[in-house]
Amino acid sequence: MKKIALFDAKPYDRFYFDRAARESYKLKYIESKLTAETAVLAKGCDAACAFVNDVIDAQAIDTLCALGIKILAMRCAGYSNVDIHSAYGRLTVVRVPAYSPYAVAEHAMALLLCLNRKVHKAYNRTRDFNFSLSGLTGVDLHGKTAGVIGTGKIGRAFIDICRGMGMNLLAYDPYPIENADFMYVPLTDLLTRSDVISLHCPLTEQSYHILNREAFSKMKKGAIIINTSRGQLIDSQALLDALENETVRGAGLDVYEEEADFFFEDKSDTGVRDNTLALLVSRPNVILTSHQAFLTEEALTNIAQTTLENLDCFFSGDWLPNEVCYRCSDAKDKENCRKKQLERCF
Repeated sequence: MKKIALFDAKPYDRFYFDRAARESYKLKYIESKLTAETAVLAKGCDAACAFVNDVIDAQAIDTLCALGIKILAMRCAGYSNVDIHSAYGRLTVVRVPAYSPYAVAEHAMALLLCLNRKVHKAYNRTRDFNFSLSGLTGVDLHGKTAGVIGTGKIGRAFIDICRGMGMNLLAYDPYPIENADFMYVPLTDLLTRSDVISLHCPLTEQSYHILNREAFSKMKKGAIIINTSRGQLIDSQALLDALENETVRGAGLDVYEEEADFFFEDKSDTGVRDNTLALLVSRPNVILTSHQAFLTEEALTNIAQTTLENLDCFFSGDWLPNEVCYRCSDAKDKENCRKKQLERCF
């Protein structure tokens, strides 16, 4: 029986992993995030399983390898929090590339609708029996232009939702798909022409702070920003300034660039010592949810099943379709990537 150390385990993780569990695995649930300090908790295990805000740096990888662990199973699509250069040749890294694009795309639209029609403000008012409509005016989304940055499965699912609402569509992606039924434009064009800008791209060196001060200065005045991808795609201080000078009408955020210390935890008794986050939360034209876009029954089921299937493939010696390494993500090495030959990365 293989023993799996599942870090950053929440009640919903336990429920869905227990439901999908095999007799060949013993799951060790660990509440702590996987970091250099907590990696030792995987002692005696054959594999480690981590999530989006764990910090799997070189030191954490050294500890895991010293414990004899050969595979790190990320139960999420992103892996920017893993030092894949340090892991190469020592620790196999797998991920869940597509658990439910609809879950994230639908949450992005929920943020947009709630923000535009001030549903959050109306909800709080009517609970106090205040039925005034003052300050609750929104705009028709029909006929407006949605600019989608990133056209993977989630971005395309969001595009379909926007199309169903009668919105015009623009897209930007450095790796556009062929025969797309929407228009690709340069990033500057998207910024200047879009009424809504929604981020659906991975975090890379190129996409870090893709919405920075320069980007905000180019936007159509009154644009709405939606981010359900990664917090570091947006320069938070620049966003605050754009909200203050009304370049941005509002922002719907499911992620925050310094979220690792706060999200997924109850901080109601201790408070949050992050001035930028506190200012964002306090603004009436900002809706911030705690990285919950993925949180549907279907997505959680797929995450558990795919994570365990990744482990099945590894321990049986099969090819790993969801393996990642620095060569997989480096354009210079893609031609030499062994995964293209249906081989393991190392």
